[in-house]
Amino acid sequence: MSNSVSEPLLLIGGGRMGEALAAGLTRNGWDRAALVVVEAVAARRDALGQAGLQTAATIGDGLRALSEARRPGAGVGSGVGVVIAVKPHDVEAVSRELAGLASGAAAGGDLPPVGRVLSIAAGVTLEDLDSWLAPMVALRAMPNTPALVGEAASVVSAGRRATEADVGWAAEVLSAVGSVTVLPESALDAVTGLSGSGPAYVFLVAEALIDAGVLAGLARPVARDLAVQTLLGSARMLAETGEEPAALRAGVTSPGGTTAAGLRALEGAGVRAALLEAVMAATERARQLGQRH
Repeated sequence: MSNSVSEPLLLIGGGRMGEALAAGLTRNGWDRAALVVVEAVAARRDALGQAGLQTAATIGDGLRALSEARRPGAGVGSGVGVVIAVKPHDVEAVSRELAGLASGAAAGGDLPPVGRVLSIAAGVTLEDLDSWLAPMVALRAMPNTPALVGEAASVVSAGRRATEADVGWAAEVLSAVGSVTVLPESALDAVTGLSGSGPAYVFLVAEALIDAGVLAGLARPVARDLAVQTLLGSARMLAETGEEPAALRAGVTSPGGTTAAGLRALEGAGVRAALLEAVMAATERARQLGQRH
């Protein structure tokens, strides 16, 4: 992380993704005194506190806690940043409350100014965020659940008031839990269908491989270890060699061998087509959900 590590950040929503993001930020050097997680559920706040995170019950309390963390002389763009990590149906209420508090701060109240707001709620459009949060800068992102282990694939898109510096800030925040790609919002439904829902497809493949290993005579713990390591090793080969999947697949497949027989069975069962259909179905569902907000 770079110069943002001391900038105050309010993270609204202390669920699994919110906690993963907060943990990733602090693990990568973000000042704990400059990070507050807003969580309405007392038991959840206690759990977050026990994990070493600073918490608040309300957005107003969280902003007040960050007043002292704000750097002297910082401009609005680098003042308090906000990440909204609540359920999609709660985003409008949270955004409007935040906008009201920010208006009070701009009028000389006791709260620090808010410049940038990043929503990681699925299906909530930048058009709505820009409207609810005006005049603050709105950005939207789609991380996936491997954020919980620091291996997310996240995509960030900029609202109409966002500058290149704002996008850089959002990317830096998200980089605490994995890789970040910047794309226009028009790509986010496809992103949801591929990387947003993708972990579930991989977990289904893992389930099937484990069950197949058991069917072939392996003990379940052994089958699990072998399947997980195979998936992990294969993903690392894709990432680190830079080779295309087809080339790596060909490198494993000897003519007339065991892998060729297995691949023939997979193609015969329509596995490739099924994955294509899964991504397209999830993309269409994301598009439908976006139209409801």
